[in-house]
Amino acid sequence: MSVWRILQAVCLVRSVSMVVLQPPNYDDDIEVSYLDSYYNEIGEGEPNVEAPTTNPPPPCSAPEFSKWDKLFTMLENSQMKENMLLQYSDDLMKVELRSLRGEVLQFVAQYGGSCAAAVESAARRAGSHADLRLQQALEQLKVAATEQQEHQEEALRRIHEAVQEQAAGLERLESSCLNNAATWTMHGKEMTGRAKSFQTRHATPDGGEMDQGALDISAELQSLREQLELYVRATSSRVLPAGCDMALFYPMRSPKIHAEIIPQRSMQTHAFTVCLWTKPTQVLNKTVLFSYGTTGNPLELQLLLNGQSALFTVGGEAHLVEARGAVEEGHWTHLCGTWSSEQGLASLWVHGQKAASSPGVAEGHELPQGGTIILGQEYSVDGLAKRFGFQDTFNAEAAFTGKMTGVNVWDRVLGEDEISQQARVDGRSCGNRGNLVAWGVSQIVTKGGVELIY
Repeated sequence: MSVWRILQAVCLVRSVSMVVLQPPNYDDDIEVSYLDSYYNEIGEGEPNVEAPTTNPPPPCSAPEFSKWDKLFTMLENSQMKENMLLQYSDDLMKVELRSLRGEVLQFVAQYGGSCAAAVESAARRAGSHADLRLQQALEQLKVAATEQQEHQEEALRRIHEAVQEQAAGLERLESSCLNNAATWTMHGKEMTGRAKSFQTRHATPDGGEMDQGALDISAELQSLREQLELYVRATSSRVLPAGCDMALFYPMRSPKIHAEIIPQRSMQTHAFTVCLWTKPTQVLNKTVLFSYGTTGNPLELQLLLNGQSALFTVGGEAHLVEARGAVEEGHWTHLCGTWSSEQGLASLWVHGQKAASSPGVAEGHELPQGGTIILGQEYSVDGLAKRFGFQDTFNAEAAFTGKMTGVNVWDRVLGEDEISQQARVDGRSCGNRGNLVAWGVSQIVTKGGVELIY
């Protein structure tokens, strides 16, 4: 209703403005006539004065307006009327706006509460819906995470089973290779014996030579025996003993080629056992296998070779235990050296059997801590002092060439049964690790070209 009144007021103002702004028609000239109806009368007692020749001006004379005067007068009238109409329109608009404001306030007072309640209800419903969707999303995420974890556990289980199957297959293959090597060796010896018996049976009674057919058979058997021996040597050269899965390979003699082992605990002890497998390529007058030295004594404890003999020293070369004929070039040999400070008894074991023993070796002595374990070399007095320099610290003539594996060290003297188990070629002695040095667990630092082979 108030909007309709506002529109009516606007239309009225527009109409009045058009009427006021239209200029009036002033084409007709205004004519003003003044009649000479007023004359002065002369009384009887007054002298007779001659009347003037010119007529006096009329009593109400009006100036004559020009066109510009008329135009300015019209503009002033129009401006005044326009101001009046604008004032009226302004008053009318104020009244209508007050009325409209009252109606709006009444509408808000009447319907504001219901609208606020509706808005609040809608917001509450939207919040509940959002919470529900979020809860559903979290549940789906938990389900997905559970399924992913189950898949990962299943994959890990399968990988573990595959690794176990592979390990079992490798063990079967290793056992098969060792058994085949032993079998072929026995077959080779058996065939050699049969060949000899065959030659004996087919020899002539007078000790003469056999006929041509017998000689051909003997030559074929000899060729077969040689092939079997080559197969056995090739198989044994590729297979590591005692279930060891890695070995150190020293390709040549060099003053720089060696390996260091970081012990797992302090080497300070009154008893000691070191065991290892070695396959030397060449053995000279002095070939070092294992050496433990300190700044006070670089030759504190050693296991070394001299030709085919094995040597074990404690506290220096003065305390020496020697086992002759213990090592053969190109073949795996198991060596163990044991020592106890309480009785001063040092022993050297070859392939699980005690080969040499000596009492009074470094009796009451204690191995000091803070030393260095070297495989395949030894520190001299000058070499240990130059350890952190850039000069050659080793003697090439004492360097080891070949393969070495299964190096384990204990801070006690192992028993006879334990050493026998360590020396089994087809056993798992590499799994019986020492508490000072554990093969496959203790850190090995190779230098100068030493390689880890598997």
